[in-house]
Amino acid sequence: MNFSEFNFSKDIEKGLKVAGFREPSPIQQEAIGLVLDGVDVVAQAHTGTGKTAAFGLPILEKIVSGEIEKALIITPTRELASQVSDELYYLGRFGGVRTLAVYGGAPYGRQIALINRGVQVVVATPGRLRDLYQKGKIDNFNPEIVVLDEADEMLDMGFLDVVKEIFEYIPQNRQTLLFSATMPEPIKDLAENLLYNPEYISVVKEEDSTTNNKIEQYYYVIDENQRDLAIVNLLEQEKFKKALIFCRMKREVDRVTEYLQSQGFNAKGLHGDIEQLQRDEVVREYRRGQVDILVATDVAARGLDIKGVTHVFNYHIPFDPQSYVHRIGRTGRAGRAGKAITLVTTQEFRELKRIQKEVGASMELAVLNVGDRTINDEDILDLKAIINKIELVENIDEILDKLDCKSQDELLKKLLSYTIKSENIGSGELIGYDKAKSDSLFREYLAEQKATKRKKGRRN
Repeated sequence: MNFSEFNFSKDIEKGLKVAGFREPSPIQQEAIGLVLDGVDVVAQAHTGTGKTAAFGLPILEKIVSGEIEKALIITPTRELASQVSDELYYLGRFGGVRTLAVYGGAPYGRQIALINRGVQVVVATPGRLRDLYQKGKIDNFNPEIVVLDEADEMLDMGFLDVVKEIFEYIPQNRQTLLFSATMPEPIKDLAENLLYNPEYISVVKEEDSTTNNKIEQYYYVIDENQRDLAIVNLLEQEKFKKALIFCRMKREVDRVTEYLQSQGFNAKGLHGDIEQLQRDEVVREYRRGQVDILVATDVAARGLDIKGVTHVFNYHIPFDPQSYVHRIGRTGRAGRAGKAITLVTTQEFRELKRIQKEVGASMELAVLNVGDRTINDEDILDLKAIINKIELVENIDEILDKLDCKSQDELLKKLLSYTIKSENIGSGELIGYDKAKSDSLFREYLAEQKATKRKKGRRN
């Protein structure tokens, strides 16, 4: 299938061509026709599958053709509102479609003025939008199409009641679309209450509700004081183009960002306490490739859909399994490969095991060699044993003559060096523990926990 089958107007087709769209993704194939037909739609699709264009293209087509005048898209975060607004502007600009992102932290005046002057597509966060409706500032804005984007994220962030209140201000004779990566019961109930006889579509395979199998997943068992050393060395050794580092707390984002900058990395931080204008600028720079590394909290990174993220690093393991899925889902987009690396201590093993069990994360234990390789007496004994087991091939003398080395001494050194590296004899400083050591540390941790519980029991 190709986009010509939807019979878009010339202006929308031009926007598609300039944006580099070639063939519709599965969610676009399923949704565009239904939206053009005017029916309500409940669509289950993950971020990064092309869902913005799935609802955006038919909305833009309806505006350009004069079928509707205004549309409203509600998103959970400021970053996603800006992102969706930008994408729809670029797709609809040849048809003269004007879009506006509306969110808290930005001045009211400009947002109100632009809405009342006739902006056709408003992309808004729930809190600011409700505020504007409550204060009677946008009474003339009556959208004919309303989209709830990332509905499950709005549920997680506690916005469901706010969304329900917003719909009290919106005309009843509207077309309503709901897009969500997952379909928990509260979202199903919301769809039943707000949508009229909707069509249900899904492009989420059963395995997509866990983790993407195209994402290589590794974890390093480290001591708490090794986190900074580990993240710096991993960034130096991994061939990343864009990296996203997740931290648990805002102050940790600031500290890690400053530390990486001091080590010469092109890094910037993103969290809720950073002023909105600065946040927008950071996201733009990261999207354009002017910033290589983004250090962020979970909340700040919600809804971010940045192309080309090759690596996700969990500076700390997330608190719950679904956060892990959302975090590593920032890479491996649109069928591309990606890599996710998690740093854990033995105290965090329980969370690690829970994530592996609940979301089917296939995480491989890894260690990292840093510094120069050192060979001790025990390593030399291992090397001798390996050499003694080697059998000479029949024509070795002939091969030796053809190698034409400057000296046999030089050849011997090179072959020994090759053997040492290929057999992994000796090492530099290790970051992370191997399986035997990790298992041993975890058993020690469990024993300490049991002993502590017994002591508390005797006191009680």
